[in-house]
Amino acid sequence: MSENGHVNIEVADGVGTVSFFHPKKNSLPGSLLKAIASTIDEAGANNDVKVVVLQSEGEGPFCAGASFDELLAIDNFDTGKEFFMGFARLILAMRRCPKFIIARIQGKTVGGGVGVAAAADYALATKRSAVRLSELAIGIGPFVVGPAVERKVGTGAFTAFATDADWRDAEWACTHGLYAAIYDDREQLDAAVAARAKQLAGYSPEAMRRLKAVCWHGTDHWETLLEERAEESGRLILSDFAVRAIEAFKRR
Repeated sequence: MSENGHVNIEVADGVGTVSFFHPKKNSLPGSLLKAIASTIDEAGANNDVKVVVLQSEGEGPFCAGASFDELLAIDNFDTGKEFFMGFARLILAMRRCPKFIIARIQGKTVGGGVGVAAAADYALATKRSAVRLSELAIGIGPFVVGPAVERKVGTGAFTAFATDADWRDAEWACTHGLYAAIYDDREQLDAAVAARAKQLAGYSPEAMRRLKAVCWHGTDHWETLLEERAEESGRLILSDFAVRAIEAFKRR
């Protein structure tokens, strides 16, 4: 098993299932972010894929967010910006994919993982899939993922979510539009994801492509916006506050 994790894609009956894994609670180092984005681009260009399912492996968290090891290793602005551009590129890949993306959220998700869930077109989760934007607590902010999260939950909810850096339960996420539905356990979740993917795979690809474009209306400027946000994070991650906060989080 690679210490950097892995990404796989399986295509069957019109559904392209993209799975990622990292041994540290499905956290996202730069190499894994790049691989997921590339795989989503691959699925988007594959005519055999009508709908994409994005999921993480294991029974634990869906995603623990940014890799703390890589965050601590950042020692200059360019490296910092490039790391956060990994999240920007993944969100942009999900945005430009011409197929609907269903996110299967089986457990808790933090920081950048919340951005991934928000960038999906349709997210289904279990009742234990709590969410947290923890960035402010470590001396930065949810700058790169912010537009995707705010697009789903609204400005007021996003402001509170980002400011207090507290956990929100799955019911909150569903009520505010981050999740489309929540289920009691993984078995129910898997059945719902399979049913929704099968349904979408039978619809008109052109109609879905056009509807996705409508749903993402107003985001044409995101390539520039997310790069600017990555620069903001790249500067803040170098602060003494951020270094101390991340080291403290790692010791927990």
